[in-house]
Amino acid sequence: MIQLEHIAKIYRMGKIEVPALRGIDLTIKQGDMVAIIGASGSGKSTLMNIIGFLDKPTAGKYMLEGADVSQLNDNKLAELRNKKVGFVFQTFNLLPRASALSNVELPLIYSGGGQRRKRSMEALERVGLGARANHKPTELSGGEQQRVAIARALVNKPSLILADEPTGNLDSSATTEITRIFSQLHQEGITVILVTHEMDVARQTQRIIRLLDGRIISDEKVKKQ
Repeated sequence: MIQLEHIAKIYRMGKIEVPALRGIDLTIKQGDMVAIIGASGSGKSTLMNIIGFLDKPTAGKYMLEGADVSQLNDNKLAELRNKKVGFVFQTFNLLPRASALSNVELPLIYSGGGQRRKRSMEALERVGLGARANHKPTELSGGEQQRVAIARALVNKPSLILADEPTGNLDSSATTEITRIFSQLHQEGITVILVTHEMDVARQTQRIIRLLDGRIISDEKVKKQ
């Protein structure tokens, strides 16, 4: 599904160049569940942003489902992002005054998708929150808010879920539930890529990719206990 060849990313701050990625080669197959780990500044969030079309590489080739997307313009990338990718973030990014159902509907409003209420309700039920559809984020626990965010990521039926520290603000019980949901999505054939610093979460995936200073230093299959 995803093939990165010699991907580099350099940020320029005046006359200073700051390399964030240094020649990344990576292949991820459809239906894989992968964890990306590394210290702060290792390049893991930059890598996720490039995979999710939120940023462009400075050099290298990005193949998605056999097509070179490296040189697409911003409009084409936004179209791909809306169709193919669902994002989940550490801070949930929910609208505080909107209900859970309205938050899940947002991607459908932007994309012009039909049957918004029905599809959004189905997404909430998929993460076990159908009964909480009319609650606002302030009336939900952290784990429930993250499940709303996952439902929002799912509502456009993406083939790829990108989650950046999705359990970073959660207690152990909520972390277990969120990890279980991602595992279920993986079993349904959705490709799941998690950026995390929590090894207990990373070990629930199939592969752990470790970054250091913008380079992949290990890519190992997870040995299930």
